[in-house]
Amino acid sequence: MTNGYDVIVVGLGAMGSATLHQLAHRGHRVLGLEQFTPAHAYGSSHGKSRIIREAYFEDPRYVPLVQRAYECWRRLEVESGVTVFRQTGGLMLGAPESAVVSGAILSAQLHQLPHEILTAGDVQRRFPAFRPRPSDIGVVEPRAGMLAPERAISAFTTLATQHGADVRSNEPMLSWRAVRDGVEVTTTHGTYSAARLVLTVGAWAGTVLRDLGVPFVAQRNVLYWFAPLRHAHLFAPERFPVFLQDLGPGLTSYGFADTGDGVKIALHHHGDSVNPDTVRRSVSDDEVAYIRTLLAEWMPDANGALRETAVCMYTNVPDEHFVIDAHPDHPSVIVASPCSGHGFKFSSALGEVLADMATNLPVAFDMSLFSLARFTPV
Repeated sequence: MTNGYDVIVVGLGAMGSATLHQLAHRGHRVLGLEQFTPAHAYGSSHGKSRIIREAYFEDPRYVPLVQRAYECWRRLEVESGVTVFRQTGGLMLGAPESAVVSGAILSAQLHQLPHEILTAGDVQRRFPAFRPRPSDIGVVEPRAGMLAPERAISAFTTLATQHGADVRSNEPMLSWRAVRDGVEVTTTHGTYSAARLVLTVGAWAGTVLRDLGVPFVAQRNVLYWFAPLRHAHLFAPERFPVFLQDLGPGLTSYGFADTGDGVKIALHHHGDSVNPDTVRRSVSDDEVAYIRTLLAEWMPDANGALRETAVCMYTNVPDEHFVIDAHPDHPSVIVASPCSGHGFKFSSALGEVLADMATNLPVAFDMSLFSLARFTPV
């Protein structure tokens, strides 16, 4: 038995590494447990780039949180000396009534965010790589851009260690239990105790948190990097924004400029439900053929040689919002999973939130959207 921790954080992906950093920076005795190694490629926090955007189509209530995240990302860069954010601007493109477009406009208007609304013709003139449908419109927001997930997680864990955190890699948690004075966590290497526990376990939430009765579902999603077929200059970060594009009912694409690895393209919430321990990591020829068919229609100049693929996992609940709350039966345990495929950008700010929750400090944001109370046990 190893005693003496104030907080144990299990899972050092985006949320866990940011929380570990915050707690250590504040002087708490903290243990971080990771079943692989930080910045690994087996969960949801890898793939070289993640979008950060302010006109949040999912719900306007996210906007204050993402605005704080921008501040926290900048602070991480200053403290670590590592660049994690690149501003490219962002484009939400699709039918006017689509969630991607109408939701972005709603958030921009409610929070008085700088934005432009473009016709399909305007989009093609400003961003010639896109081939919008004549009825599409675009919402352009200037502050959007790219985050580097692996560099960010490495920076968080390095700083946490420098501030005294105990980081244990390749040490899976076997179980946890609430005890009189806090919690005990048993791993493949031993048992640890602490006053508080933060569970940021991502795609493994369905197993680790099965007692909650919440319908956590891990989803396999494929990432693709293509060399531009022609007009490579159109995909440079100075000319090509991060984007989400409504392609029709139930089909949304997203992507990033070519920063040396190719144009990154993926489909949002488009994959099979999986077991995170047995998810298929290979990408089939049929999957590549399908994404090429879509590219041929809406971004033909990107449809060159396939340079790389990767598989990541979303962890979803039915309403596609986050789950961030104290365990209803064990208030010393904080649950922060899943992120439903859109959480990385918030992790710098949620590290502050989770550190506050784990140390009984007031939280600066309305977290009711993420409450466990919204679920009926299944």
